Amino acid sequence: MRASRLVTLLLLLQNRGRMTAQQLAEELEVSVRTVYRDVEALGSAGIPLYGDAGHAGGYRLLDGYRTRLTGLTADEAQAAFLAALPGTAAELGLGEALTTAQLKLRAALPAELREHAGRIQERFLLDAPGWYGDGDRTPYLAVIAGAVWARRAVVLRYRRWRAPEEIERRVEPYGLVLKAGRWYLVAGGPSGIRTYRVDQILEVHALEVHALEDEFAVPDGFGLAAYWSGYLADFRARLHTGDALVRLTPAGARRLGVTPVGDGWTEARVPIESVDHAHGEFLRLGTDIEVLAPAELRDRVAETVRNLATRYEG
Repeated sequence: MRASRLVTLLLLLQNRGRMTAQQLAEELEVSVRTVYRDVEALGSAGIPLYGDAGHAGGYRLLDGYRTRLTGLTADEAQAAFLAALPGTAAELGLGEALTTAQLKLRAALPAELREHAGRIQERFLLDAPGWYGDGDRTPYLAVIAGAVWARRAVVLRYRRWRAPEEIERRVEPYGLVLKAGRWYLVAGGPSGIRTYRVDQILEVHALEVHALEDEFAVPDGFGLAAYWSGYLADFRARLHTGDALVRLTPAGARRLGVTPVGDGWTEARVPIESVDHAHGEFLRLGTDIEVLAPAELRDRVAETVRNLATRYEG
């Protein structure tokens, strides 16, 4: 760890110029005393590093000195592809590697490009999860990611919606997908390739590392992006299995993504997943919607409204 910290300290000074011991300590998450020892070690190794005393002082490299320690490790190269998602890299156990990779990339850039890269990080930020959630708890994400990197099978204890609610299954992790702030595992198993929500994984058992049967190869022709595209298409096909005829106020039309006709009611046919799902979704619109068909859905909504009226009478 110390060797990595020394490289990081050197790259910080190379990228940012003069820095105080306190600033270095905060960046490296160590004590100021540790920074003093690291600076002394770099000086003993022949690095042209010196300190300026006084209020505006600090450590800096001799003008013109450039380190050649800019080669990326495997983990840093993986992390570099997640540079726009620092939170994602941290979840996968690559947060420290990402920080070091970015420093090395900066050190390898010409000065004008380095300044441009800094402006991008200052002015653009990607926050993937939706507004009404802080993201799902994924305590086993790093373990699953490790199995994906190593191509090692694992045994999952998994919670699902239908009975039996909890299952245990040996799977071969092919890849991870981050969709709208939620992680999904794509894995092979006895029933073929399946998709698992990582936040529904209750436990992970790593199998014996030395057992050859625990190593696997991804099937020929499998591509994670192509599989996910097909999975989404199938999901959407199953999502809207019917439609409903409704009347909408202008506000209701806008909420359902329907173009209103004038200032009055607009009649529209909208896709629905099921009567049960549409019943809950349409009730959210309150008096901005009237269900005309199918009859089963209209009756369900009417019954709910009658029950609500009875409950709130008096």
